[in-house]
Amino acid sequence: MTPMKPVSDLLDDCAEETKDVLDKNPPVEDVDPDDLDANDLPDAKNKTWYRLEDVVAVFADLQNSTALGLGKHAASTAAIYRAATGNVVHIMNKFEADYIQIQGDGVFAIFWGERRYERALCAGVTAKTFSEETLVPKLEARWKGGPETGFKVGIASQRTLVKNLGTPRNENEQEPVWAGKPVNYAAKAAQQALRHELIVTGSVWDFISGNDYLSVTCACDPGPNLWQDVSIEKLNHDEDEAAGRLLKAKWCETCRDDFCAAILDGQTHRDDADGVRDQVRKSQHATAFRLAREQNRAQRRAHRFGATSFGRRRRG
Repeated sequence: MTPMKPVSDLLDDCAEETKDVLDKNPPVEDVDPDDLDANDLPDAKNKTWYRLEDVVAVFADLQNSTALGLGKHAASTAAIYRAATGNVVHIMNKFEADYIQIQGDGVFAIFWGERRYERALCAGVTAKTFSEETLVPKLEARWKGGPETGFKVGIASQRTLVKNLGTPRNENEQEPVWAGKPVNYAAKAAQQALRHELIVTGSVWDFISGNDYLSVTCACDPGPNLWQDVSIEKLNHDEDEAAGRLLKAKWCETCRDDFCAAILDGQTHRDDADGVRDQVRKSQHATAFRLAREQNRAQRRAHRFGATSFGRRRRG
């Protein structure tokens, strides 16, 4: 082991660094999402943070993952994690997530730039569909009587700050830190969900509500009740975002390919949804609380994007 400083000296170094950082706020640079590559984030020795005005975070959490390995051989536990986490990473990658990270038994992905909401939502629904159709049936068939498991998904959006933190001059000991609401809120939404459920925060629902492919059931099972109201308990300090929506349905086997392609293509209108579209939108205004939350989010977006639409420079 390499000789190290006395602990007192180490703590003094940390105290000095903390004072320096807090006394001199680090520079923040607004970046155009079209110019940002996750591999080019500021490193730990660079004091600058990047700010993205709007990103979408998807968090997929494996229910009862700790209990899955109890009483099993190491190889079996490894196989479970590879089949579960590995495939969710594969799904996020196929929907062109701009950044993917594994956190224990969970996966979070960040989407920014063009079609970020569409890509994130398709990835989230695909992950829960894989969990319900493939992963859990195979696990239950092989290990009968095991703990109830399956992926639960949370999706949130907001602005974020990002840079690499860790050991300066050692890239192997640095990781991006996504400071802000998106990852935190997506994780809390996923924590509240049950297996095979997807919960979105208020801002994400604002995007979904205007898209017939996402807000209305397909013609195979027509109806206005695809999504349910949910209050995200761990976000009660932020009532606008806590007023979320919950999805239990998975991709329809008949319509999934066409619907997903249409969503990713930016389509929003379906002629066969005319009969239920208004019912879905009226249901969101059934209570004064929900209507007020939606209006607050709209005002906040107008302020944010109005304030940032001028003077933003592109990184060359």
